Amino acid sequence: MKKPELLVTPKSVDHIKALIQMGADAFVIGEQQFGLRLAGEFSVSDVEAAAKLIHEAGKKVYVAVNAIFHNDRLDALESYLKEMQLIGVDALLFGDPAVVVAVRELEITIPLHWNPETIATNWFQANYWNERGAKRAVLARELSIDEVIEIKEHAKPEIEVQVHGMTCMFQSKRSLLGNYFLYRDEVMEIENRKENKNMFLHDKERKNKYPIYEDVNGTHIFSPNDMCLIDELTELFEAGIDSLKFDGVLHTEAYINTVTNCYRQAIDAYFENGEEAYEDMKDELLEKIEEIQPVLRPLDTGFIFKETVY
Repeated sequence: MKKPELLVTPKSVDHIKALIQMGADAFVIGEQQFGLRLAGEFSVSDVEAAAKLIHEAGKKVYVAVNAIFHNDRLDALESYLKEMQLIGVDALLFGDPAVVVAVRELEITIPLHWNPETIATNWFQANYWNERGAKRAVLARELSIDEVIEIKEHAKPEIEVQVHGMTCMFQSKRSLLGNYFLYRDEVMEIENRKENKNMFLHDKERKNKYPIYEDVNGTHIFSPNDMCLIDELTELFEAGIDSLKFDGVLHTEAYINTVTNCYRQAIDAYFENGEEAYEDMKDELLEKIEEIQPVLRPLDTGFIFKETVY
């Protein structure tokens, strides 16, 4: 049985150093004009520095180009892809077919990971994009464990599943917050998500708070809870899922470090010492995460067991 990759989202080049020590196998980085909801902003020079650091450690670096591209961004996309080819990153995350077309026309040789966020829901789609060059399919966060396993059984590309962190419920290309406050003739600075100032939508009826931020891709609203599968990994291990992702967007570096190390311990325990070793330690790992979990961000298992209803 193959040990799955532990994929994380660093906030900076320096943060990558700590995450390597914490046991991460691969990293998703990029900049907001090309990638969606990144934990940190990485310029081209940052990507180059990060790739050098990551490759020296024998790890992998993936660059997000999964934004929704309008015509006015396509020239910049082509230039960006050429830069990534020169740097030698290990994969490009895409959702828009424009990326596939550009990669072919520019003769880019970087492997592709299909990541359309919410719409990767069946194995026909995964195989369709595999035939068009995608090495991996990143599944939607709204799938149950049975759906994930069925897709893995029939899919030709690698399969990536999120196991921890926030999930995006809504995205609009419009600057909804900024437009609202302009309408009210109020001046309000809408902070970039990497400088989170705890903006929330309040649901008094359900007593939930939904994190919200704006960037160049528009407005993003997140789930009120954090997904956490640290004690529910056995079926994913048995299914042979290729990559387990922890999305650290809007979390602190210290939190990301601790959670990454917990999943590293869980994966190693199962694959090096057997299922019983993992079972013996999983509750302790969950407690460790619960101790540092922000009060406003309860943990649940997302849709994997259909417990969460938004």
